[in-house]
Amino acid sequence: MTEPPQPPNQPPNPSGYGHLPGPPPSGYGFPPQAENPYAQQSQPQGPYGQQPPGGYGFPPPPPHMPPGAPGFPGGPGMPPGPPAGPKKKLAVLIAAAVAGVLVLGTGGYFLLFSGKDKAADKVIGQDTTPPADDKASPSASASVDKGDGSGNGGEEEQDLNAGRKQGESKVLWFKTSKIDGPGAGVDSKGQWIVGDTVVKTLWKSVTGYGVKDGKEKWTLTLPTVICGVTDMTADGKTVVMYKDGESSSAVCNQMRMIDLKAGKEGWSKEVPKEGLFDIFTTPDLALTGDALVVNRMGTTSAFKVSTGDKLFDNKREEGCRPTDFVAMNGKMLAIATCQDTDKTVQVMDADPATGKNTWIYKLPKGFQVKNVYSLDPIVLDLSNSEGKERSIVVLGPDGKQRTTVSGEGSFPVGCGGLFNRSLQSCGSSYVDANTLYLPAKADIGKANEIVAFDLGTGKVKWRTPAGEGRTLTPLKAAGGQVVVYREAESEKGGEVLTIPAGGGTPTAVLRNPSGPAAPVESSFLSPAVDYVDGRLFVSASHLQAENKSEKFLMVFGK
Repeated sequence: MTEPPQPPNQPPNPSGYGHLPGPPPSGYGFPPQAENPYAQQSQPQGPYGQQPPGGYGFPPPPPHMPPGAPGFPGGPGMPPGPPAGPKKKLAVLIAAAVAGVLVLGTGGYFLLFSGKDKAADKVIGQDTTPPADDKASPSASASVDKGDGSGNGGEEEQDLNAGRKQGESKVLWFKTSKIDGPGAGVDSKGQWIVGDTVVKTLWKSVTGYGVKDGKEKWTLTLPTVICGVTDMTADGKTVVMYKDGESSSAVCNQMRMIDLKAGKEGWSKEVPKEGLFDIFTTPDLALTGDALVVNRMGTTSAFKVSTGDKLFDNKREEGCRPTDFVAMNGKMLAIATCQDTDKTVQVMDADPATGKNTWIYKLPKGFQVKNVYSLDPIVLDLSNSEGKERSIVVLGPDGKQRTTVSGEGSFPVGCGGLFNRSLQSCGSSYVDANTLYLPAKADIGKANEIVAFDLGTGKVKWRTPAGEGRTLTPLKAAGGQVVVYREAESEKGGEVLTIPAGGGTPTAVLRNPSGPAAPVESSFLSPAVDYVDGRLFVSASHLQAENKSEKFLMVFGK
């Protein structure tokens, strides 16, 4: 059998393809159950329920979910659409199956998850709707029912805090919108919380609201529909993209810097075409420090956030040409598909100012990068072109493979797809220090788990106790704990939970009201969700624009 390509910086595999050097680890790359004492502990009684029958990671396969759901085009790796926007989280179902092991180098195991990605029926954290069709009513104007930030902002005012129980948070304020716009609806990409302001986009506008009372602080109106957003810099700057016209042939190539703290516009620039085949279809934005990258179909340009000046592009005189740049944590990574017979994929570091690299990591034949969880440390989610084999690999700062992540369960990827090419910020996973937190898929009607992996050993550190059958989605990981959102149901408000970095019973820091507010909170489709300074922000990512009141932004607190 043919010897597989070896990762760089490793000696050839002496055992040959498919032959393990010595006894394989328990479960073909999975740590034995005994190595996860946290999962063996008896589970607490009370609001977090019992362990589901069969134990962790071994539920019977659920029936296949439909390839799409309302508001989703469907299909593998369905877009979180936007942006590369604020770092939001996307929960996507992946078919569970038996895992295998591919040997890469001496003693190195490449964990493979079998099964193809499936579109989710509900997503937390990013817009998954394709851009609005500007052909429909291009002259229509969108307006948000601004109100005063109290109540629901709609025609049928109601007390969302009625019947609030002891210990429950309250709805601080709630806004609806009423828009007469394109037939396909309008996007509300992104959500930024900066100081005492929460900022949302809606079609052609960017608006800041006071976090305490929801009163409008400022609004900026762009010439055309907003088609891309990204994170913000440490000093509250961001860049949005909008189309170069109102017609159906308009392209997303206009950039504008916005100071989110001041509510003021900065420079405006057009992204230059880098060649005859430079196609601006759903460009993907990412920034780190003062560098912004704009990825599109096979082409990338980088600019200074502060001035808009061009830094570099992806043209190369020799070697494999990068097609995508990933930026976060003050670092940048380039991914290239070589034009050789095997279409080899290379991952390389990139200087944020010049785009130049100092090392290269080559993927095995047929494998691609599906998601980049972190650049410090470097954590990559890889799979082959058929989506039947998968591995999560950890690289050192020199590009050498440190370890691979292994554990029972099926985990979301969340990136890629027809309408979104982003390789970062589109999953619901986080890396903090030396730990990767992944939400596992669960049986329908069962609660999913948050699984913590040690990036030094690649093994499972702990799993959350099985709780009631509601989806858990990580929101952030910092300060020795991971913050998780438990989705609302029609009769139960959502919750914000914290879990110690070492594992343990989740602690509810915010329990949203289960009265009239619960059905409103639970009916947001693919919302953006953030928890900042004790407040939970839940907002829409797409509105139907049918000239009727629609949920737009809901804020909870104590």
